[in-house]
Amino acid sequence: MNIGLFGGTFDPVHKGHLAVARAAAKRFHLGKVYFIPASMPPHRQDEPITAFHHRYAMLALATVGEKGFLPSLAEAPAEPDHLSFTIDTVRRFKQSLRKSDHLFFLIGIDAFQQVASWHRAEDLLREIDFIVVSRPGFSMADVADALPKPMRPAPAVVKAFQKSPAKGTLALRNTMIHILDEVKLLVSATAARRAAAAGKSLARFVEPLVAEYIKKTGLYKAGSRE
Repeated sequence: MNIGLFGGTFDPVHKGHLAVARAAAKRFHLGKVYFIPASMPPHRQDEPITAFHHRYAMLALATVGEKGFLPSLAEAPAEPDHLSFTIDTVRRFKQSLRKSDHLFFLIGIDAFQQVASWHRAEDLLREIDFIVVSRPGFSMADVADALPKPMRPAPAVVKAFQKSPAKGTLALRNTMIHILDEVKLLVSATAARRAAAAGKSLARFVEPLVAEYIKKTGLYKAGSRE
């Protein structure tokens, strides 16, 4: 079975996340997509993040009607200030799955731009194939340049990529970077939080059950993210 691991803060999970998961599941024949909220992303330690239990609850509500979409506790905080390293999560999943299962890591192109700075980035890229969700304005050179230096294609190849929009597949020696460019629904978690803080309708941002949860708990109001 092909299985997708969709990591992120999901603060909150919104319609764009679900659109991405549906498109990836269709194109790559994913039997399951695990939504994995990070407890404390190492690259976002200085940013306020809503408490893990709220983000997990919203994921459970958002995916309740989606067969094959599963909220995951893989990065649930074991202790205060617990950091989430993607390579550890991927390896734990591999230990629990069959050898015939094939894992893909699903990520937006903005986050992928930082992948070279991730913990043990080269090892991670060798462990799992990536599905990178592209946006207009990005080229294959942007994808190649984001890789750790030892894994990047030759400079001449990267230069040629500058004229190619981010689409298709970048085949490396030990991994494949697949570009998902057919998702057109652009929704931002930041915009959803701002709307919630202002008491505005969340219908365009999140699923109805998630909107109701945010309303009932008062999430994203001043001082209400714990």
